[in-house]
Amino acid sequence: MRPVFLLIAIWGAIHPMYYFLQWFQAEGFDIMKMVDAWHANAASSGLVWDLTIAAVALTLWIVTEVAKTKNWMGLLAIPATFLIGVSCGLPLYLYLRMRIVYTPDKYTVRDL
Repeated sequence: MRPVFLLIAIWGAIHPMYYFLQWFQAEGFDIMKMVDAWHANAASSGLVWDLTIAAVALTLWIVTEVAKTKNWMGLLAIPATFLIGVSCGLPLYLYLRMRIVYTPDKYTVRDL
């Protein structure tokens, strides 16, 4: 499953970015205008809040697990989540997390 999560993370980075770049080409590089567009109606505002809450939950999960497992590479998923999106950050974290070998009494990080 590890390669599958990496492929989904790459897809989650590229596919949404395609639409963002189209929007920037049409509207100019104006972040605040994009934020306004995200709240153009109740449906898009709901989606923005859904993704924001998912990003916060994912971040809390990552921080909690990294504190326990010391798998510091997992922290890379936090900027990926907030700079690219949950569609990249979540599968990236799952990819990085699969380096962990779980045993009943401890966590061990495998070498790649």
